[in-house]
Parts: sequence; C-alpha cells; structure tokens
Amino acid sequence: MENKQIKNQAITRQEDDFAQWYTDVVKKAELMDYSSVKGFIIYRPYSYAIWEEIQNYLNKRFKETGHENVYMPTVIPTSLLQREKDHIEGFAPECLIANIGGGQQLDDPLIITPTSETLFCEHYQKIIKSYRDLPKLYNQWRSVVRWEKTTRPFLRGAEFLWQEGHTMHETEEEARTETLKMLEIYDDLGRDVLAIPFMKGRKTEKEKFAGALETYSIEALMPDGKALQSGTTHYFGQGFAKAFDIQFQGRDGKLENPYQTSWGVSTRLLGAIIMVHGDDNGLVLPPYVAPVQAVVIPVAQQKPGVIPAARELEKLLREAGIRVKLDESDKTPGWKFSEYEMKGVPIRVEIGPRDIENGVVTLAKRNTGEKISVKKEDMVETVKNLIPQIHKEMYEKAYKYLLEHVTEVKDLKELDKALEKGGYAKMMWCGDEACENKIKELTTATARCLPFNQMAFGDTCPVCGKKAKKVVLFAKAY
Repeated sequence: MENKQIKNQAITRQEDDFAQWYTDVVKKAELMDYSSVKGFIIYRPYSYAIWEEIQNYLNKRFKETGHENVYMPTVIPTSLLQREKDHIEGFAPECLIANIGGGQQLDDPLIITPTSETLFCEHYQKIIKSYRDLPKLYNQWRSVVRWEKTTRPFLRGAEFLWQEGHTMHETEEEARTETLKMLEIYDDLGRDVLAIPFMKGRKTEKEKFAGALETYSIEALMPDGKALQSGTTHYFGQGFAKAFDIQFQGRDGKLENPYQTSWGVSTRLLGAIIMVHGDDNGLVLPPYVAPVQAVVIPVAQQKPGVIPAARELEKLLREAGIRVKLDESDKTPGWKFSEYEMKGVPIRVEIGPRDIENGVVTLAKRNTGEKISVKKEDMVETVKNLIPQIHKEMYEKAYKYLLEHVTEVKDLKELDKALEKGGYAKMMWCGDEACENKIKELTTATARCLPFNQMAFGDTCPVCGKKAKKVVLFAKAY
C-alpha cells in the first residue's frame, strides 16, 4: 500500500504548486545550485552521479553497436556554422559568440558549441575518402551552450550536459536503420533504467531539427500533464555532406556523398526522473539509476553493538554489488529517515538493538513506504530481489498514468478538454502546418510526434475538416 503521509514540510505539495515543488526538490535534495550566470547551474555530486549511471548504460550500448567516443572542440568559427543554411537559421538566436581572443578582436568570431554537426562534418571531410572508411560511428559526451531566455534546472538551461552521436554511412538504408536503432536504445534506457515509458514517433516538419530530413523523438509525460521531449534522433540524408563537400569513392569507382545521422539525450532526463517519480516527500529514484541503492541507518546507535552490526550490513551489501551508504553520523534516526527519503534512496535498511536481539533487519521501500522484516542472513538476497521489483512497480505506475492520459479527440472542443485534463490529445490530422499552427495558437499545445502506430480512428481533420492523413499527438510541453 502506498504511503501518502507527508513527512517533509520543507517541500511544497505537488498539488499546491508543481513548479515550486520541483524547485524545492532540486535544491533540498542537493542535486544542483545556481551559479552567478543565469541558466548555468552547478551539478552537485548527487545529480552528477545519476548522470554517470545514465552514461554507463548508454556507453555500454553504444559500444556494443560499434560506436566510438570522441571529443570535438568547444568553439566553432562562425564561418563554419554558416555553411549549412537551415542549420544556422535554427541555431543563430541561441548562440553565445566570442569576439575577442588574447585581447585582440577576432576576424572570424567563435561560437560556443550549441551542437556539433558542423564540427563533425569538417572532420569527416578530411578522413572519409573511400567506401572502406564507412560507416563512421562517433559519439561524444560534452556540455553545450544555448542562450535560452527562460531557464529551469535540468529541463532547460543555457548550458547542459549531453551525448551527441554523429554517424556517416555508405547507403541511405544503413543511415535510416541507424536513426531508428538509436531511438530504440533510448526507449530501452527509459524502460530498463529510468522506469519511464516513452511515446515514440516522428516529428512533424514544423518540429523537426534544423537541417534534418526527418527527426524522431521519445516523449515523457509529467504528472502535471505536460510532455517532455527526452531525446531525439535525426536522419540528415546527404544535405550536410554536400554542404561540406564530403565525398567518398564508391564501390563502382564513382564519387558519392555519404548519408548522415545525429542523435542525443541530455541532462533533461534528470528532470524527467525527478518529475515522473517524485512525490511530496521528495525524490523517488529508480534503483538502477540511483547513486545510492540502499542506505543503512543504525537506530539507537549509542548502544553497544549497533554500529558494528550496521557496518557489517554495509559490508555485506557492498560485496554483493549494491551501491550502499552507511550513515553513522550523530543525527537522529528520524532526521536520517527524512533526509534519505527526500533523496529518493530506493531501500532503507534499519538495524537497532531489538533487531540485533531478534536476528532481523528492517527494510523500507521508498516508492511505497512498505516495511519488511527479514532475517539477517536473508537481507542481501532480499535487497537484491527488491531492486527489480521496485523498478517494475515504478515503471508500471508511470505506464498506467501514461495510458490514462492519452485521449482520442475528434473536434476542437474535445481537443481543448483533453489538454485541460493534461496529457496527450490523439487526433487525426490533414498534415497541413496551418492546422498545426492554429492548435498552438488556440491552446499553446504543440505536435509532439506522429506515433509509429498510425491506426486511423477518423476521416477528417478537426481543424479544417479536410481529409485526415495522419495520427498525431498534441500536448502542452516543457
């Protein structure tokens, strides 16, 4: 049974002010701090450790599929970025530009990297000469700068951390396969690590990435009914390759342009984890991504034998491969319970004089508040079993919420009602950008994606009344 009791009065209730709840949690759970420049946050060790777990999973998956990590420069000459017209038009408003270097005015101002397509293309132009050089499957982990007007920690920052893959292929088919394969890896990350179900699909022409022929996305749904774009993959075709004169000698001896993809997820995923799973007591972290999977708290630790018993439990868990922390500070057990509950530690392990006397250990699950008493010799096995169980419970809860907030709509009144409820309004659409713009104008909602399952449930577009061609998901979004 889920624990609804509010223990932490320092955190605003979600139903009272969701935005303030979010701000309270990211600060009080010590995930971040503000720097002296708006939009540039300090990632504190706890949030960075969550990001490292995401990195660990993705690095393993990337390398299993033949990708290699590289690192590109922090700056791009303005002249280089301008070589792909659609691309520069998409990013120009967000660019931070350096005009002075070493006290001298620069002839070609340097742009602090907002994304690295042009840098990769410049490099690929030098190293790709033959079909034997393909595919090039590169990825990098870095921070990028996009000068956002409205910022919120993790969700939208002037600087954020991310990974960006940039690949070149001999054939269109190979590049298209890559684009969708990486989308599946992101979907696996949500399901298997973050306990977040994603909606997947193709972006509309209006919403696609600057310079891409096709963009695909994973979209997460937040408890306030808003969608959060959580990752994207892009098929570029030969556009960048032609703009940057990247050519290779094909199998028939003729010169050809390669086909390109790009894909990335960012620390925006941290915002998704916080919002999808958090409650009025703070974070609720999925166990596979939690920096601390189990915290050992000695009760009445001043009494003989309690601290040694707690240290033994920590040792057993650590040897079993559990990310564990022992808190033997002089703070009260009540303070510790509240602190680690706020930090979302999946399992609390309590040991006190009475437990020692009875040969048992008390376990508490953060996601439900359920307490379990187990024999000391069964403690490690129980914790190991709880980790997948908690993950499954968290995923199923989020999935149930998602399904309950996808509403089929057949007219503008139903659309407005669905968006007011929160979640996705699923509608038939003629494919005309004018209708897409009209919905945004009327509701502030945007087209999140065209889901892969294009099962029609109507004949006409609710906006213009013309023949409907596509199923599309609209939602208000971060």
